[in-house]
Amino acid sequence: MSNRGSLQVTDLWIDLGEFHLRQIGLDIAPGEYFVVLGPTGAGKTVLLETIAGLYRPKRGRILADGEEITAAPPERRGIGFVYQDYVLFPHLSVEENVAFGLHMQRQESEVIRKRVAEISALLGIAHLLHRRPDTLSGGEKQRAALARALAVEPRLLLLDEPLSALDPETREGLQRELARLHRELGASTLHVTHDFEEAIALGDRIAVLNEGQVVQVGSPEEIFRKPASEFVARFVGTRNIFQGKVLSGEDGHQALSLDGIRIAVVTDLTGRAHGSIRPEDIIISREPLRSSARNSFRGRIVDIAARGTLTYVTARVPPNFTCAITRRSLEEMELREGLEIYIAFKASAVHIF
Repeated sequence: MSNRGSLQVTDLWIDLGEFHLRQIGLDIAPGEYFVVLGPTGAGKTVLLETIAGLYRPKRGRILADGEEITAAPPERRGIGFVYQDYVLFPHLSVEENVAFGLHMQRQESEVIRKRVAEISALLGIAHLLHRRPDTLSGGEKQRAALARALAVEPRLLLLDEPLSALDPETREGLQRELARLHRELGASTLHVTHDFEEAIALGDRIAVLNEGQVVQVGSPEEIFRKPASEFVARFVGTRNIFQGKVLSGEDGHQALSLDGIRIAVVTDLTGRAHGSIRPEDIIISREPLRSSARNSFRGRIVDIAARGTLTYVTARVPPNFTCAITRRSLEEMELREGLEIYIAFKASAVHIF
């Protein structure tokens, strides 16, 4: 598959009565894996369906490879679409589903046969071609839906929450599969999800969508480490978000003043600001810490919450700081609610916005 597939969405406005998308701007490079991340109801699926041609925007432009497609019918856009619930044709076999778009393109039967064989082998579903969709597992249905979308060699692949209906093990396997397919095919991909871990694992870049507007675009590292707003910080699991005032310290360093404490920070901003610290960037100890970290405080544990492989320990300084540690660390340190502890974190770990 060639490395075509640029997409420009400029000042897109969509009005669906109770729901609106406003001033949407996206610029996707050829071969890029671009993720739109946002909560349920943010407008992610409506955005995909508008790009695919299912809705006419109230205003704005959509260009694919520099060609205006804002008013083009869906079948002329060169776009492959995979819905989260697969939408396979139940009366057709897997082979007939995969070949459907090629028949619509009026391809020759030998070309269709060869392309179905290639894409089925690539997705590991060659042994399922004779089956009907109702006999397949969730992961098999998703692979069949991907094969159908990719068989026509679209210039852009749209994925609508492709992993959300799957169990955790199948989801992890298919996530790796999507990354491999992207490496091998180089197809420009626009993937929407509400799962920030999925977005960070797959995306070259991420746009965060909230209430019908793009609120931040950046690399996974930028979205994860440098959220531009309190909404983005909370959505990507930052947990520690404070409001205070940035002051110049006596030593020339900046400090965020809040709740009677000063947190050393690295920033050019001054005045009222937010500060955020990821829970995994905070060290916790039962003894005073000897560390290069410029921030060190004594506190008391007020909450311990197990979340699978990680445990979140909240210590009140004040304010409250939430730290992420392993279950083993929790047991080894014999941490419990009410215990006095020490926390430390680097000035560079605090993001000011």
